[in-house]
Amino acid sequence: MVVKIGVIGLQGDVEEHVRALKSCLAEMGEHGEVVIIKHHGIVSSCDAIVIPGGESTTIGRLIEREGVADELREAAEAGKPIMGTCAGMILLAKDGDESVKRTGQLLLGLMDVRVKRNAFGRQRESFELPLKLSIFDEPFPGVFIRAPCITHAAAGVDVLARLGDDATGERIVAARQGNIMALAFHPELTTDRRIHHYFIAQINFRS
Repeated sequence: MVVKIGVIGLQGDVEEHVRALKSCLAEMGEHGEVVIIKHHGIVSSCDAIVIPGGESTTIGRLIEREGVADELREAAEAGKPIMGTCAGMILLAKDGDESVKRTGQLLLGLMDVRVKRNAFGRQRESFELPLKLSIFDEPFPGVFIRAPCITHAAAGVDVLARLGDDATGERIVAARQGNIMALAFHPELTTDRRIHHYFIAQINFRS
């Protein structure tokens, strides 16, 4: 079976995800292709989809204009793995706080979570740290750039990682609900491919 993984390519860290996914497929010995999705009609042919980081309001506007938003909802309903990173986390949510609502942000409504934009500050407050995720034994290099966070998750959401301090309390930075995974950070900007391997492993490779 040749699998097809799509990366929403209307804006954001597209090529970085494409390279990471291609590298992982080769390492796993799986036959597959990675395609960039810029218009409707491609999502349905994909076995899994990545929504990259970037400007969430721009990506939301473009996927709606190009007819991709409804196709993503259909893919999620069909059980296809979907991963959203940074801006992608915002787009996957069902609800947003005031920082999201005042922008008129499109939300796909695929995860039972509430999100907050720029939860750790603006560009100058970007940072990297070893992040403990429940799916790995060893910390993952978390690259946070104008990162959002999940401020509330429903009971059906599996929280994979949190960050917090005395001033702000805990903030969820990685979560999964069924076939949907949301990350506040940028795994594609590291050389650690564990998250992309984990994502690809969710695909049904049966012929």
